[in-house]
Amino acid sequence: MKARTLLAVALVLASGSTACASSTTSTVSLRMGGGGPSDASVTIDERYLGSLAMVRRRGVALPPGRHRIVVEKSGFFPYDRLIDVKEGDPAVALDVAMQPIPD
Repeated sequence: MKARTLLAVALVLASGSTACASSTTSTVSLRMGGGGPSDASVTIDERYLGSLAMVRRRGVALPPGRHRIVVEKSGFFPYDRLIDVKEGDPAVALDVAMQPIPD
């Protein structure tokens, strides 16, 4: 749970919010599934969060607003998606399907 709180705080700071991040900050859960390589890098709002495997295991708490989710790995086309989340939204589930770049 502590890692989730840290991810939420990091994303609140990345969003440019001047409000203090606290335990009362409403967030929306982001879950990633799909067939992307487990060692692909996950970046949200230009902040590196870790491997796709780690993000799949732990999930991410997103503050309300617009967020760019990028998953990248050498040899694959990147997964790049903009999402808008509002306070009270249900959990967001993304199917991260990455296609290999042909030779």
